[in-house]
Amino acid sequence: MIKEVLQQLWKDKFARIALIVLGVIYLALFFADFIAPYTKDFSDRTMAYVPPSKIFTITPEGKLSKPYTYNYVREFDKNNLEIKYTLDRSKKHYIKIFSQGQPYKFLGLIPMKRHLVTTDADGRLYLLGTDINGRDVFSRLLFGGRISMTIGFLALFVLFPIGLLYGGISGYFGGKVDSIMMRFAEAVMSIPSFYLLIILASVLPSGMTSTQRFMLIVIILALIGWAGFARVVRGMVLSIKNQEYVQAAQSIGASKMRIITKHILPQTTSFVIVAMTLSVPSYILSESGLSFLGLGIQQPDASWGNMLKEAQEFTNIIYRPWLLTPGFLIFVSVLAFNVIGDTIRDILDPKSKVR
Repeated sequence: MIKEVLQQLWKDKFARIALIVLGVIYLALFFADFIAPYTKDFSDRTMAYVPPSKIFTITPEGKLSKPYTYNYVREFDKNNLEIKYTLDRSKKHYIKIFSQGQPYKFLGLIPMKRHLVTTDADGRLYLLGTDINGRDVFSRLLFGGRISMTIGFLALFVLFPIGLLYGGISGYFGGKVDSIMMRFAEAVMSIPSFYLLIILASVLPSGMTSTQRFMLIVIILALIGWAGFARVVRGMVLSIKNQEYVQAAQSIGASKMRIITKHILPQTTSFVIVAMTLSVPSYILSESGLSFLGLGIQQPDASWGNMLKEAQEFTNIIYRPWLLTPGFLIFVSVLAFNVIGDTIRDILDPKSKVR
């Protein structure tokens, strides 16, 4: 079944583009330590808000050259009372491929020094400029994306088992059990989730590490989102439990829990696949929103949400547009997940396709 879905998914032009985009993003995030010119702890406070480095392949004499760049020099404009950056053309800094740079641990385990793109020790290569603390935006995008793009899947691993089992038990037993369980689920659904997230995130201890805060956000997101999913599963189970194969399992004395987990819940697979695909974007947006408000992942650790917070100032939007890059990546990722989810829904349920 999964193989057939993937084949049909690949045949759809827009879904294929979305799969390629997400594949490139996740591949880049997996090899972030190698691809990033600098480590996640790198900072040069004298180079705040430096524009993206300009890469040249033609020398001032008009000859073809290896790619090189110039460092920026910080100057203060007394007339306009502002800091400006100009290129120091006194020394070229050549771009190096697969060269040694700042030491790091690949996947946190293997000590390495080689980076995909770097320059000499005296040079600075800022592919997407720097932030207020002189940190390379391109490198931080890669490290921050690991959090923003994985939080949705981790939340689903907590949310879906709870929702499946809860909805399955409620629908199978019916009667008073169903009524009590659904009233509790509806009470959870009535809670305004985003505001609850803000309240819970704001009362977390300030001394928590970003890893601990990250895991708590995952758990909070999962505990809020399971109720709506369980309600849909319960409706599907109500129609499935009267099927002949379920009655056959009952007649041979199979336990109720075995019937629910082995015979009924597997029939909801198509809905689960679609729901998982369409749920990931909401969790990406929730984490980004919390981090944007300063209640999620904290500095100096990066996520696309807290990186985007710096771009909320009007002057940064006008004069430092590279700070908007995290927002663009969030938009592209959410759009790609939604396209894939809609296409999978059309494949598994052709009747839902709008002609």
